[in-house]
Amino acid sequence: MEHVLLTIIGFSAGFIVAGGVVALMVGLGIITRFIGVTHTGKHVRYFEDAILLGAVVGTILTVYEVSLPLGAWILAVGGLFMGIFVGGWILALAEVINVFPVYCRRLGITKGLSWIVISIAAGKTLGSLLLFFMRWGKG
Repeated sequence: MEHVLLTIIGFSAGFIVAGGVVALMVGLGIITRFIGVTHTGKHVRYFEDAILLGAVVGTILTVYEVSLPLGAWILAVGGLFMGIFVGGWILALAEVINVFPVYCRRLGITKGLSWIVISIAAGKTLGSLLLFFMRWGKG
């Protein structure tokens, strides 16, 4: 009986979190922005399938701790795609809450905004590379 209750609670929590993630993606307009930027409106179904497949595979790999001996290059390509996706989320959220215009107005920045954004992206990339290659946080 305890396992049944825990299963129901687990599935319920999963549905709530999944609903929240989808609502955030729709609210931020991430998918529509990706489709608009890439001019691939006729392939919306592929975007939906890729998101669903990514969620299912990510869940399986996380929950069951599956080890796939595919090599460092596959890991690097997967990390690149994951970074692009997460970066898209972050930039969409920053755009929705108008982070950059507010900061620029408060700091009096009138030129060079593109260099600021590029510097932020380069810093995040360098920090991630240092974290992974130097094995920081691996007690």
